[in-house]
Amino acid sequence: MYIQGEVMNVQHTDDTALVARAAKGDAAAFESLMELHEGRIYAIALRMCGNREDALDCAQEAMLRIYHALDRFKGQSSFATWVYRITMNSCLDELRKRKVRAAASLDAMLESGWSPAAGDEGLPETQALRGEQRDIIRAAIGSLPEDMRAVIVLRDIQGFSYEQIADMLEANIGTIKSRISRGREKLREILISR
Repeated sequence: MYIQGEVMNVQHTDDTALVARAAKGDAAAFESLMELHEGRIYAIALRMCGNREDALDCAQEAMLRIYHALDRFKGQSSFATWVYRITMNSCLDELRKRKVRAAASLDAMLESGWSPAAGDEGLPETQALRGEQRDIIRAAIGSLPEDMRAVIVLRDIQGFSYEQIADMLEANIGTIKSRISRGREKLREILISR
């Protein structure tokens, strides 16, 4: 975690100069900023949306919002935090629009021969089952309420700290911890009931 913080501090320094230039209309600086953050923007969007097409749309929408709001960035948080907050909001807006939740069945996995105790990591069957497991977990995360899904994606998949998540979602840390706890419990319930 310390190394990640170090990288974010170095990146924050790089972001500051680029943000100042981009806010003055320097297209190359804005492009450089987006290159620094596009991987994480897309990763968040993919985890929130659950499929590539919607994730690409949300990532693109987030970048457009960032571009249009760049002159309003005041530096009260790191640029990265601000970018990921906008990304989360783009994803949440998309999810609210479509209101479709995907669900998968753990029973179907068990019926197809998956066993939590199965070994032999290198076998194609094992790798295929792992892919199915990922799909089931992805679907289970996708079926969580939006507030829980957001914190689970940011904490458990993207590895952000509670403080960073609180800043991104503009909520207090206690609320974030509570949502993460409830989200994990709900995820367990979904996976067990399928």
